[in-house]
Amino acid sequence: MSTVTVALSDQFARALPEMALAWQAEPVPEPRLLVLNEAVAGELGLDVGWLRGPEGVGLLVGTHVPAGANPVAQAYAGHQFGHYSPRLGDGRALLLGELVHADGRLRDLHLKGSGRTTFARGGDGLAAVGPMLREYVISEAMHALGIPTTRSLAVVATGRPVPRETMLPGAVLARVASSHLRVGSFQYARATDDVDLLRRLADLAIERHHPTDADNRYLALFESVVAAQASLVARWMLVGFVHGVMNTDNMTISGETIDYGPCAFIEAFDPDTVFSSIDHGARYAYGNQPAIAEWNLARLAEALLPLLADDQERAIALAVEALGGFRRTYNDVWTAGVLAKLGVREADPALVNELLDLLQANHVDHTLFHRLLSTAARGNPEPVRELFTDLAAIDAWLPRWRELSPDADAMDRVNPAYIPRNHLVEEALTAATDGDLEPLHSLLAAVTAPFDERPGLERYATPAPQDFGSYQTFCGT
Repeated sequence: MSTVTVALSDQFARALPEMALAWQAEPVPEPRLLVLNEAVAGELGLDVGWLRGPEGVGLLVGTHVPAGANPVAQAYAGHQFGHYSPRLGDGRALLLGELVHADGRLRDLHLKGSGRTTFARGGDGLAAVGPMLREYVISEAMHALGIPTTRSLAVVATGRPVPRETMLPGAVLARVASSHLRVGSFQYARATDDVDLLRRLADLAIERHHPTDADNRYLALFESVVAAQASLVARWMLVGFVHGVMNTDNMTISGETIDYGPCAFIEAFDPDTVFSSIDHGARYAYGNQPAIAEWNLARLAEALLPLLADDQERAIALAVEALGGFRRTYNDVWTAGVLAKLGVREADPALVNELLDLLQANHVDHTLFHRLLSTAARGNPEPVRELFTDLAAIDAWLPRWRELSPDADAMDRVNPAYIPRNHLVEEALTAATDGDLEPLHSLLAAVTAPFDERPGLERYATPAPQDFGSYQTFCGT
C-alpha cells in the first residue's frame, strides 16, 4: 500500500462555483511518463519516486485523484484574434486543485489534453506528444531566462492516437501556475452581470497575486496587473519571444506567460515576424505584442468598471489613467533591458534605434548578435562584423558603443547563448514523437542553463541552416 498523500485544495472551485464545472479526466489506455521535472516536483513537496510509479503517473493524467480533491474545468470568455467569445473555458483541460509551494503560496496543478469537457466546442479534448513537449521545453527555457512563466511538471504519453493532419501519439501535460485566472475570467464574470461574482473573482486575484491595503483595492489590482503584464511583454521582446496567440484568455492576472501553442523565438531580427499558421492578419506579430497587451488590458478594465467606482464616468476615468501606466512601465523595463544587453548604464536612444535598424536591414540573428557583442566589448569585433553585410554601418556603430565602456561579463549574464531554436525544437519533437527522447533531453540541457556557454553545445547556439526554410507553427488542437 502506498503511504504517499497528496493534499490538493480546491480554493478556486469553492470561491467561484459559478465558474467551476466538476469534471473528471478521461481514462488513459497506456500511460507512460515521458519527462518529469524533478525540481518543480520538489518545490511542490511531491515525492519523485512516487510520481514515477503507477499512482503518481495516474495523478499526472488525472485518473488517480487524491481524496478530497475536486477537479474542475474552468469557465472563461475571451477575445480570440479580436473577436469576442462569451463562453470558452477549459475544453481539454482540468484544474486538479492547488498545492502549497515551497514559498508558502499556492500553485495550480492543471492538466492539458485530459479529454473533452462541456467547453470543448467540437474539439476532441486531446493533445499530441509534440505540442505538449513544446510547452515543456519552452516554458522551462523561459523560466531559465528569468521570465515569469507557468512551469511544466510532466508530460505523459497516453497510448491513445490523436487525429490531426495525421494520427499522432497522444499525451497529457501537467502544468503548474500561480493560478489560471486570466483576463478572460473577468470578461466571463462581467458578462453575467453578477457584480458579486465579479467581486469574488477580483478578491481571489488580490489574495493570490496582488495583495493590497489600498483604499480602492480593485483599482490597485488593475494597476498591478498592468505593471506585471507590461514588464512581462518587455521581457519577451528582449529575448525575441513570439507568443503567437495573445488572446485575452491567454493573458494571466499573475503576469506569468501561459499557453505555449504556436510560440517561437525570432532568429533574424524583424518586428513583422509571424510564426502562427492561423495568424493570417499578423495581429500577434513580434513587434505588435506590446500594443496587443495594452489592448487586452483595456478589455480587463472594461470588465472591472463596476468595481472601480459607483459612477461609471468616474470608473472609466480611473481605468484610463491606470492603463496609461502600461507604456511607462513597458518603456522602463525594455530600456533597462536593452542597456543591460549592451552592457552599458546609459546610451543615446538614437544609438539603440540605429542598432535595431541595422539588425533588421542586415537580417542579423538577434540572439547570436547580443551574445557575440561581449566579444567585441573585450576587443575583438570580428565575430560581430561577420554577421553583417553592411560592414561600413556596423563599423560606424561599434566605436560609438565602445566609447560607453560596456561591461562584457555583465553582458554574458543577460544575453543567452542558448534559446530553443526553432529547428532544434522541431528536431527534438519529431524524434520524441517517434519514440526517441535523447534530442529532447539534449535540448533541455542547453536551454535550461542558457547563459552558461559549454563546449560541445555549439549547434545549440547556431541559427537554423538556410535549407530549414521559413518556419510555421501550429496550435496543436
